[in-house]
Amino acid sequence: MASQPHTRCDLMMFGALGDLAQRKLFPALYQLERSGLLAPGSRILALARDNADTAAIRARLGDRIKKHVPAGEFDAAVLTRFLARVDYLCLDFTDTDGYRSLNTWRQDSTASLIVYMATLPSMYGVIARNLRDVSCCTEHTRVVVEKPIGHDLETSRVINDQLAEVFNENQLFRIDHYLGKETVQNLIALRFANNLFASQWDQNHISHVEITVAESVGIEGRWGYFDKAGQVRDMIQNHLLQLLCLIAMDPPSDLSADSIRNEKVKVLKALRPITPDLMETHLVRGQYTAGTSAGQPVPGYLEEDGAVRGSTTETFVALKAEIENWRWSGVPFYIRTGKRLPEKLSQIIIHFKPAPHYIFDPDQKHLANNKLIIRLQPDEGMALQILTKEQGLDKGMRLRQGPLELTFSETFDAERIPDAYERLLWEVMKGNQYLFVRRDEVEFAWRWVDQVIRNWEDFGLHPKRYAAGTWGPVAAIAMITRDGRSWYEDA
Repeated sequence: MASQPHTRCDLMMFGALGDLAQRKLFPALYQLERSGLLAPGSRILALARDNADTAAIRARLGDRIKKHVPAGEFDAAVLTRFLARVDYLCLDFTDTDGYRSLNTWRQDSTASLIVYMATLPSMYGVIARNLRDVSCCTEHTRVVVEKPIGHDLETSRVINDQLAEVFNENQLFRIDHYLGKETVQNLIALRFANNLFASQWDQNHISHVEITVAESVGIEGRWGYFDKAGQVRDMIQNHLLQLLCLIAMDPPSDLSADSIRNEKVKVLKALRPITPDLMETHLVRGQYTAGTSAGQPVPGYLEEDGAVRGSTTETFVALKAEIENWRWSGVPFYIRTGKRLPEKLSQIIIHFKPAPHYIFDPDQKHLANNKLIIRLQPDEGMALQILTKEQGLDKGMRLRQGPLELTFSETFDAERIPDAYERLLWEVMKGNQYLFVRRDEVEFAWRWVDQVIRNWEDFGLHPKRYAAGTWGPVAAIAMITRDGRSWYEDA
């Protein structure tokens, strides 16, 4: 993050006292203040239903920022300076007349306006129309909305239509926080700035790809919400398909938002449908039962607080995705994500094909393919697994596998790695949309996910049980083993 934005910004935060805003957004804004990236005169209006004054809300936000900002990055003077930017307004989001107070707050301001809707998606259209009805926004207003954009293709279109009634597409910033991660940013640099990889990035050189996003936690008190969504809607439709697109897309003509997003859409359009005849070989649904996590006993999904017995919602999904185009024909993408897995982990493994002729010890032939490991969390970085000769006079030409490793926190130890929301808020302030999701991306992703869900319902594919603290159902291992491969941690 370099220079300050050229213009100061006024930020209206709807849902400012919700979990997302207090756990992620305000700490991210504090970090931007700490980095000197909030332009002088920029202001924040916190909006929620609580009947409180600005002083009380500032105190509450200060406590939450202290809780969520690492101790080494907390500075009381920075916090005081940041909180001085914050005003509070109690507002019923459905009350049009109440929005007139927003114009009073904006009066005489020449700052750019950003509207952040950290609310339920069902409120997006309501807020947009009320802003329009009191003439609070202009064609230059930037509007940030959170996922999920709908529950399926039909509902996503309803929400997007409601937003489109008021705002143009170039005003809308649909957030997927995975796109703000430093390593995800580096996927573009890795692929298109290094010919070592750019020239090898296709079906001639890559045998298969793994994408894993694992969570060690369970539902965390969100059983009612999660049970209506499930892991496919909650994770596959947005985060994992976005990662798939960045791995698989063709080179964009430039780094403009639409050039990058055009290439991602092409990938989504080329995804092979998982039809009923592929259900048993290309898809595994799972649901965790009681087990252990971090050495402690934990309940199963159906034993969590608020659970409804008999739910068939999946907490784990593994699938084999195939892209039907020239670059990726014949290259499977093995994707898995789940809750109550052994560790919190997000990584991408690119498996390169072995050399066409192998001349070393036949017993070591299984080592012969190189792997590129891209870690998104917990330790962001990359490692290239290569083969070298074992050291020693008695080793002959025995091979060993080892990494050429780049761990961002160690390699760039003088620089702090920004949180994803810091990056995304900063890009909104600059008006740059390339890290945000365009409407057609949302709809093509839902179209593919909808057919997966519809087909598993028609097929009668129920979730298989797996104990908390394991890597999912045995069927997920069988799915990849059937192709003569294994998940990375099992290799």
